[in-house]
Amino acid sequence: MAEDHAIETFALKLLLKSIGGLLLIAALAYPLDFAVWRMRVASGGGMGSVAVERFTVADLKGGKEEYFPNGTTMVACSKSLYPQEGHNPCWWVERHREVEEHY
Repeated sequence: MAEDHAIETFALKLLLKSIGGLLLIAALAYPLDFAVWRMRVASGGGMGSVAVERFTVADLKGGKEEYFPNGTTMVACSKSLYPQEGHNPCWWVERHREVEEHY
């Protein structure tokens, strides 16, 4: 019984330390990413653009939808891990090339 309690205590401490470590990494990753991105912007390479297909979606009766293509537009994006200055990162925009606007 005492041995089981010791194992549970060790596992709980290990879990809490792991969560704390992940939070520390997350807290340090954003400022580091921002600093690297600013250096890239200063040298002229921190921004990019990706072609995105735009659609207008009309909700119909019965839960159906009708799609109207609005063409392709170029969307500005930041070459970083996290969104910077209102622009999504390019890796995210490249994976979400279709934008739907519901009305």
